[in-house]
Amino acid sequence: MSVYPDVFNAASYFVDRHVDEGRGHLVAIECGERRVTYSDLFGQVNKVGHVLRSVLQVRREERVVLLMHDRPETIAAFFGAMKIGAVPVPLNTRWTAHDYAFVLRDSSARVLIVSHELVGVAMEAARTCPSVEHVLVVGGSVEDGNIHAFEALVSGAPSELSAEPTSCDGPAFWLYSSGSTGSPKGCVHLHHDMSVCAESYARGVLRIHRGDRCFSVAKLFFAYGLGNSMYFPLSVGATSILCPGAVTPPVVYDVIERHRPTLFFSVPTHYAMLLAHTAPDREFDLSSIRHAVSAGEALPPAIFERFRDRFGVEILDGIGSTEVLHIFISNVPGRVRPGSSGIIVPGYEARLVDENGRTVPDGQLGDLLIKGDSTCAFYWNRHEQTKNTIAGHWIRTGDKYRQDEDGFFWFAGRSDDMLKVGGMWVSPAEVEHQLLQHPAVQACGVTGCDDGDGLTKPIAFVVVAAGVSADPALALELQQFARQQLAEYKRPRWVEFLAELPLTATGKIQRFKLRELARKRSP
Repeated sequence: MSVYPDVFNAASYFVDRHVDEGRGHLVAIECGERRVTYSDLFGQVNKVGHVLRSVLQVRREERVVLLMHDRPETIAAFFGAMKIGAVPVPLNTRWTAHDYAFVLRDSSARVLIVSHELVGVAMEAARTCPSVEHVLVVGGSVEDGNIHAFEALVSGAPSELSAEPTSCDGPAFWLYSSGSTGSPKGCVHLHHDMSVCAESYARGVLRIHRGDRCFSVAKLFFAYGLGNSMYFPLSVGATSILCPGAVTPPVVYDVIERHRPTLFFSVPTHYAMLLAHTAPDREFDLSSIRHAVSAGEALPPAIFERFRDRFGVEILDGIGSTEVLHIFISNVPGRVRPGSSGIIVPGYEARLVDENGRTVPDGQLGDLLIKGDSTCAFYWNRHEQTKNTIAGHWIRTGDKYRQDEDGFFWFAGRSDDMLKVGGMWVSPAEVEHQLLQHPAVQACGVTGCDDGDGLTKPIAFVVVAAGVSADPALALELQQFARQQLAEYKRPRWVEFLAELPLTATGKIQRFKLRELARKRSP
């Protein structure tokens, strides 16, 4: 049963509440040299909402697509749309025009708000979508028919706005999956979902408080980044630190040293990049960080240990999903088991089941099912996929896990990534974790390859560390290194070297591309 009132607007909760309760003077957002207080954000949200409702005639539950870099305007647009009962749909800024056109058609969006750097690709997509009536450009001076300058419209709008009396169970925002293995799917999230995640993970695990400062490498258009950079800090009156540009290691270290975040969020691939980056005459100062968080894919123990040894900061690894909105299993401060995803987050339940839906005993592999009130209502226009994924209160994550006797969950790969070798399951993640402990390996991905007899054997695609020669001798050495800790059937039968791994925009390995490379190699 919901603990939220029937009439509940998430914009009022995350923005208006702080002004009403006397916290308007606190800094809500830092972006470079810009400082935006909660009072400033309140006014901007109201102005955007007024433009959408009164000028562009956006109606309740109509979609407003946001193709925007991480700036204060993005947060104002998100909550401005939500405050009038419309549905903001933030999109990945690294997609193609084809991807954007698909989402614009799928969502039937009438309004597109876009950063000026992305106007070209956005307009290429919008021209094929008759539902799009208005395009607002942020940071530009475009005035061409239905293309408007965002600032020009917003600056003259009233700064007071009444919130639409939306339901706590009404549609609030959509998040589209990355589409790395097919067309993106729109996850329909409700007005209460963000509050659930803020209470369960941000408060329950991180103990977030008003004095915290949050900096996330994952951007606002990701479910992970949306919590890290927006509704987590805004849930308690804390500060969000935004970085609109590329988050290269030099940039990230500079932001950390200048803005002094207390909560830092990243992904395993980026933690490895940070560790690979050094300064010739000094060490970077990460002393402000009380908790570092990782999600997106399993964090290898070697990266955890190297980061802890170098900076004195433990990384809290966890697992979440776009469908469940944020992290639902996590390591917790003072109780970290490197290599595990941690324990169930308060407010969620987990089951591990076999192919017949029966709960498996501790220690055995099973498909992970999650129950929690932040799970999306359904996939938009995906009736069959919704039924295949969401069963009543439970959602199938598509991940294989085992749980130990202490309640810790250990990732064993995606359900469709697991390898059956000699009749036994092999986890690509387990092989990758072993290889990453070798000093010559910067990154690696493991998948299955046909051995010529129609049988699957592991193949490792490796990116070597700087200054290391990728040659047959190293390939043999890595195979022998894997043998030291892994059963013989888990050892990679082949080692191929790549200049870089194929990655999604979130830093996850695109395993379907590794499988394509393996198929090309197969006899």
